[in-house]
Amino acid sequence: MIDDTEPGSALRYPRGSLVLLAGLPGAGKSTLLNRLYGLTGEETAPVLAGDVRIIDSRQSRNWWARFLRPLPVRLRTPLVHVTHVWRIGRAVLAGHGVVAHTRGTWPHILYCFAWLARRRGGRLHLILIDVDPATARAGQFARGRAVTGATFARHCRRWVPLIERARGGALPPAAGVTVLDREAADRLRAIRFG
Repeated sequence: MIDDTEPGSALRYPRGSLVLLAGLPGAGKSTLLNRLYGLTGEETAPVLAGDVRIIDSRQSRNWWARFLRPLPVRLRTPLVHVTHVWRIGRAVLAGHGVVAHTRGTWPHILYCFAWLARRRGGRLHLILIDVDPATARAGQFARGRAVTGATFARHCRRWVPLIERARGGALPPAAGVTVLDREAADRLRAIRFG
């Protein structure tokens, strides 16, 4: 739920929630986490913010980089992804509130996370950053790390029905969904729990 009583805006969730920040590659997910939680992009492990774990996929990528740098990206990516998903699952099972970066376009991952959150008495919530594909593509080049054209097209095909369902008011298995355009994401000042 959006709390407009504070300067800027804040999103509030029950304690112990899993909040997934999703969007196309380049939409601004990591940028938002950097701004809200002071991340630098150099972290190799989840970051503690009070009793909440902040988990960005870059943390797993950075951790693996020292071991896998000689391998092509295509071979590194599955290990990074599995590590990222494992870190989110581990934090949820430990009963922590979690804010995590995800692409959000793989339904089986969302259902798995929702199931894990319910096991610990929490719920899955989604924050979707919805930007047009051209803006997302420009964001990839601006950060100096672009996915292939084929990979990006696949994400776009999966994103369109996801965002349409979210704008319709519900996106199972999430208990709640908030859609932000880039301007609204820039105005967001906090994600609070409790």
